[in-house]
Amino acid sequence: MNKLDFPKELKYSKSHEYLKISGNQATIGITSYASNELGDIVYIELPEVGKAYNLGDKFGVIESVKSVSELYLPNSGKILEVNKDLNDHPELINQDPYGKGWMLKIELTSDPTQNKDLISADEYSNFVLAEVH
Repeated sequence: MNKLDFPKELKYSKSHEYLKISGNQATIGITSYASNELGDIVYIELPEVGKAYNLGDKFGVIESVKSVSELYLPNSGKILEVNKDLNDHPELINQDPYGKGWMLKIELTSDPTQNKDLISADEYSNFVLAEVH
């Protein structure tokens, strides 16, 4: 996958997280662009299951060979599951950000269609292109 290919069925935030929405739940991770920009990911800190967050709240930290970055929730929700495989294999985020590199699953507590900050794959692609030029 090209670093500027973004799955059309996902919603994106300008802080480079994605949401895969299914009913009242969403799977969240970072985009291929973000994982590429970070470089080799060596550590990730994820929240506890059951904790509730509001839109924009920090939910974790991701560390790469280049930098340390905070992760922000792109929609309000309660943590249902975290990807425990990332504890031992954080490189999955680089290898397969939209598959095995997902970070958390949340129960949506606010309607993501009402979140004006979430953008489509095409809008996110244009945002990233503007950011790199």
